[in-house]
Amino acid sequence: MSTEHPDDPGHGDSIAAWTAVIVITLAVTAATLAFWFEMYDLVWISSAFIPVGVVAGVVLARLGYGVKGKH
Repeated sequence: MSTEHPDDPGHGDSIAAWTAVIVITLAVTAATLAFWFEMYDLVWISSAFIPVGVVAGVVLARLGYGVKGKH
């Protein structure tokens, strides 16, 4: 695919993007399950990991693990 479009940014196919998506997905899944079982404290604790995933993705991208990174 990327050979057909050389200016294609890569659509997040990087360690930084995958880490962010996995952490955010796990946090949302845990929060949803906690809400389902009426464990509201755990909903908020799980929801706190969503920004952690975003920050992890940004930090990893700046460390060179992003789409245009060294690694």
